[in-house]
This record gives sequence, structure tokens and C-alpha cells, in this order.
Amino acid sequence: MSARIARRAVALSAVLAGVAVGPAHTQQIEVQQPAADQAQQPPVPANQGQAPQSPLDPLQQKQLARDKRIMTEIVVTATGRPIDATRFAGTLQVIPQERIANSTAKSVTDLLAENAVGFMSEWSAGQTSINIRGASTEGQGRDFRSQILILINGHRAGTANVSKLSIADVERIEIVRGPSSVVYGSQNMGGVINIILKTGRTAPGTFVEAATGSWNLLQGRLQRGEVLENFDYYLGVQGGMQSNYSVGGGSAEYNTAWNRAGGSGAFGYAFDDNNRVDVLVRTDGIYDAGFRGSSANLFSTDLSRFNRSIDVTYNGKSPDGRMSLMFQAYYVQDVDDLDQPQPTSTASAASGRTTLDRNRRQLDIVGTRFQPGVKPFEGNNLIVGADWERSWIRSDRYRAGGFAVAQLSPTDNNQTDNTFGFYIEDAQNFFDDRVVVRGGLRQSFGTTALDVTPNAPTLIPGSFNYGALTYAVGATYKVTDWLSTRVGAASGFRAPTATELGANFTTTSGGNVIFGNPGLAPETSQQVEAGATLSWLGFRFDSAIFQNIISNRIQSVVQRTVGANTISQYQNNGANIVVQGLEFQLDADIIRNLQLNVPETWRWTVFGNGYYFFKMTDYGAPAAALTDMATRINQYEASIGTKFGQEGTKLPWNLQIIGMLRGPMWYNTEERLSPIYFPGQVTSTTVYQKAPFWIWNMRGEVEVYKGLKLFGAINNIFDQNQHPIFIALDTDVCGANRALQNASCGNSMPGRNFVVGFQFRF
Repeated sequence: MSARIARRAVALSAVLAGVAVGPAHTQQIEVQQPAADQAQQPPVPANQGQAPQSPLDPLQQKQLARDKRIMTEIVVTATGRPIDATRFAGTLQVIPQERIANSTAKSVTDLLAENAVGFMSEWSAGQTSINIRGASTEGQGRDFRSQILILINGHRAGTANVSKLSIADVERIEIVRGPSSVVYGSQNMGGVINIILKTGRTAPGTFVEAATGSWNLLQGRLQRGEVLENFDYYLGVQGGMQSNYSVGGGSAEYNTAWNRAGGSGAFGYAFDDNNRVDVLVRTDGIYDAGFRGSSANLFSTDLSRFNRSIDVTYNGKSPDGRMSLMFQAYYVQDVDDLDQPQPTSTASAASGRTTLDRNRRQLDIVGTRFQPGVKPFEGNNLIVGADWERSWIRSDRYRAGGFAVAQLSPTDNNQTDNTFGFYIEDAQNFFDDRVVVRGGLRQSFGTTALDVTPNAPTLIPGSFNYGALTYAVGATYKVTDWLSTRVGAASGFRAPTATELGANFTTTSGGNVIFGNPGLAPETSQQVEAGATLSWLGFRFDSAIFQNIISNRIQSVVQRTVGANTISQYQNNGANIVVQGLEFQLDADIIRNLQLNVPETWRWTVFGNGYYFFKMTDYGAPAAALTDMATRINQYEASIGTKFGQEGTKLPWNLQIIGMLRGPMWYNTEERLSPIYFPGQVTSTTVYQKAPFWIWNMRGEVEVYKGLKLFGAINNIFDQNQHPIFIALDTDVCGANRALQNASCGNSMPGRNFVVGFQFRF
């Protein structure tokens, strides 16, 4: 065993720091030659001091590839240039294809939660809340209110509601924690989540999958990828459906059924070794889904949320590699088409009955990015860039019954946005490429216009301008071949929306008024961090300590009360949210690390991700909250998994077990929980603590014929009745009375469930 380890170490030493892929806007995942700003290792003379070595057999080649992946993560950084994880002055987390393929996740939300990316809460199908390092998205997934930037192939996804996105066509997901890049403008206060889709180069061949499971689950996908000399293509279609699920203990959770459908096509052409064009078209969404949460009932059963995009990307470089150019153009459409009548009388609002409540919200985006690069001298890599984006939000809400015909909330308005920005970033290597120093600046400009909106006569059209200067600086130091360290500081922002700047909105009840504030400043974040990566054959451990300060939060503040009605205005909260914490990532090949004397066919790996916040203070929390803990964020979270099995046998197999630990968290409830079942929990201003909990999943597969695999999974093995956010849990008593189902019972996660299916690859 020791001889094999030594042999592989020699083979690895020449490639450790030279693995890279194309920039974030491409779909390329293949290994390329090292970039100029990456560490270059001197070649190791073959067989120096040793007897000649025999060629590696297929199993050894697989192991070598696994070692390279663990030793040097292949990442697409948010800096828009290729670099390995140890050369970036920020914290990167990658969910690779292998991890995705072994997941039972039904959406991107499930996958991110399974890998402890941050706080994840799926209220109902197609509605997600996210929090990373204290920055958050809202449950409705409104993109412009998000403090976390969601990308698809390097451009804005148009939604923060990742539950509507399937994992079927996803090649990998890369998470940049914090505002560590100047390439992107508004919304990257907590980080960037870049979803990279499959291409003909990354997913060649034909792949078929079908599965069934608990609660009438049916899902399937068909994919085909091929490389034809200079041309490659990928085509994929997927769909699924599920009935209402049951919570832990067996109670039915009404309004949780869904249908899913989508597909993608990727087409690439290489003119030569230095010039390439990629085209991607895609659509994805959840249809005919129900809704649960703070203000809807069991009759909200016709909710459709979908996201579509097309992008064209050119990547080129000069023959000597000193100059490069990237250009990308894209179009995105994101739609929430909702039908939410409330024809029954509820315990809390007998007058709140509606016979009709239709709301269609559509976001359209067109944008471009132009990014040239140059290497003016040895060890230097300079990029400059400019981007432009125009977006239109059109919302038409028609509500009738207990309320007058009107828009329901000030966020249901029409608006038009124009944004553009310029950025520059330089990287310089020192001391035989062991030290890399990076720095960048970005100037962002924007104009947002509040447009005429149907059924909202009190909204006053107007246009507003804003701007922000952000920075990112840092350095990495490769102490040894197995230890790298980093330090960095960066800033981010979220621009105010047209609603926040100029709302002047009267609610449907006829009395509550919300005023916009044209003097609002952008929300901002300031981050510092330090980290280290330890890697050796079959082992990688990354840790980081950080502080993120979120300032100028935009909130609706009550100015005065007139009878039973309130008059509010959007304002910047002068008090900060301060989050300090420790993060970790782990990948380990146990057999190789412990040098276990077992047959070559055996595999055993351990992996994990997690964080612990030793400070999460909201200095602007209202006095009624009775705590200054930041809400809707786990104090700690971890995902720990192990996978073992055999390869190269007659019946290759593996078994994977993952445990997910979720926090304590503090929750400012919106439900006005029924005093019948939750005594004392009747206000919307009191913050309650939700206790931590574990969820365990298991998945196994066996290859019964070449390319044909059978798989099965058990999710929530111990039948926990929990939810990441809601304190209230569904009960048989509440479920029996639909009139009390209007948020009085909250929400709960799926109980124990089973999935079986097959995969065929050829």
C-alpha cells in the first residue's frame, strides 16, 4: 500500500496547482493548462532514486483523478478568471457533479441545504429563503430585494427563489462566500451562488433516469451530449410530480403538491484552439403547486413559477496567451403566476375572504458583459470590464371579494431598471509564485423607475438614480505544497428598489399607508476574513474565520398610528448587523489516509461542510423582539456524510449516509399563531427561539449491468417533524379544519419518505 501511495504522490506533484477551467460565464469544466497567475511547480524527474514504475491500471487512474480533485479543487471563481481554490483570497465552496449525482435533492434548494451552504427554508414548493453570512433573500424570491446574487452560467438568474430550479441539468454549483469579487454589482452582500449547467464536453453520452417514491412521486430525465470535432452539444429534458406529503408522525400537509418540467440545450463551437462560442437555452419551473405560509390557505393551489434564459458567450485569446477577451450577451425571463383565493372565513380575519386573487409577476432582463484581459509582464494578470443590464418588472394583481379590487402590497408594482458598471482587477505573483496579491475596484451606476401599475392608483411614477463604489483586496501564500493561507477584505451593496424609493401605497384594507423614500442609500456590507487550506493525498480541509457587517438596511418603519391603521415609510436602519463566524470544508479518502490494507476495489470517503457563528447581533432589533439576535439565520449548521462501496467488481455498489444539523435560530413570526394550540404565541413582534435538530438521509446504488444502475433512498430516516424556520407544526386537529388552516398551523417539513429508480448511461 505504501508503494502505491508513493507512486501516486510522484504522479501528482507535477499537477497540483495547475488545474483550471474557463471563466464563470462559460460552461467549461474540463482540465486545462495552468493559468499564468497560478503556482507553477518544477517538474519532478521521473524515477529519481527509484526503480522504474509500471503504468497505472484503470483503477489507479480513477484514484489519481480523485486525488487531483481533492488536492486542488477545480473552481470557476467570481473574479471571471481561472484559478484554483488555494489561489483565491476568499472562501469558495464547490458542489461537484459526483456529489450532485449521489443526492436525492429535487431542487437546487434541497441541494444547497444538503451541503450546509447557509440557512435554507423552503416555505412551500417554489418558494425559498436563503441566508449566508447574515445576508438574506426574502421568501417570495424577489430578485431585486436579494442580498445574495444567484447566477446561471455567470449571469444573473433573475430570481433568488432557487426552489423553482431543478438539479437535472446542473454540472456543478460554486459558492463564493461574501462580496469577494468586483465583477458583479448589486446584491452580492452575502455571496454569489453560480449554477453551471452541463455541456456536451462535461456530460457526453446518453443518460436516462426514472424514479418513483412516497406520496406518488414520479420523476424522470433524458440527456444526450456529444463532441463532434470542433462542435459539441447537449440536450436535456426533465419532469416530475408529487402529491401532498405527510409530516413526521403521519399528518397530511395540505397544499404541498407540485409538478415540475424543464429542459436545456447547450451548443459550442471552437474555431481553433484559441477562439470559442457557446450558446445555452433553458427553461425550468414548478407548476400547479400549492402554497403554505403566513397569508394563504388551502385554496391556493394554482401557483406556477418558472425561469428561462438564453445566453451567448465568446471566449478568445491571442496565440501567445498574453491577451484574452470575453463577451457575453443574455436574456432572462422569470415568472410567478399565482392564484390565491381565500373563500373561507378564518378565525383571524372573517372579512378577508376573496373569490378571486390572480397575480402575475414577470421579470425580463437583457444584459451584456465585455471583459478583456492582458498579461503585461511576468507574473501579472490584469482584467478590466464593463457590463450593462436593463430589466422590466410587470405585475398585474386583481383581487376581489372581501377587499376592494387593488394591488395587495407595494411590492406588486411595475418598474424599469437600467444598470451599468466598470471594474478593474489586477493580480501579481511574488516569490516564485508562492504569494499572489489581488486588488480590484468597481463603480456601479443605476436608474430605477416606478412605472404606472394596474389597480394601484396611489403609486406615483418616478425615476431615481443611485451609485456605489466597491472593492476587493486580498493575498494568498502557499506556505508548503500542502498548506496555503489567505487574507481578504471586500465590500458589497444592494441598490434600493423603485418600490422603496417611491411607493406611496395604500393597502387593500383601505387604511394602512406605506411611503417611499427618495433619499434612501444602498444597503452595504463590509467583510474581512482569513483562512487556510490543508491538503495531502486523499485529504483536503479548509477553514476560514470572518466578520461581515451589514449596514443601511432598508426597512418599513411605522411613523404613526391613526386608529387601527398605520402610516409607514421605508428608511435606512442606522444600526448594523454584525456576524462573526468560523467555516469549514472537509474531503477525505479514509482508506488512503489511514493506509488501510484492503483490496484496491474498496472506496471509503468522508465529507463535510459547516459553520458556527459566535456573534450574530442585530443592533437595530426592535425593543419588542426582546433579543438582539439576528433572525432567520442558524447559529450553526453542518452537513456530515460518508460514502463507501466497491468499484471494478462484477456488481459495483456504494452506500451514502448524510446527516444535516440545523441550528438554533431566532424567528420573528408572521403567523400570529393560534392561541388554541400555541398559548402565548399570538403576536407578530415577539422573537422565538427554534431548537436545533438533525436530519439523516441515506442513498445506495448498484450497477447490475454495464451502464445500468438501480438506486434507492430514504430521506428523513428518523421521521423528524421539523421545519428550518416555522415554529408551528401541522397537527391533525388543525388539518381537520380548513378555516383554521390560514397560517394558524404554520408549516412542517416532509416526514420519512422513500425513493427507488434506475439510471442507464450509454
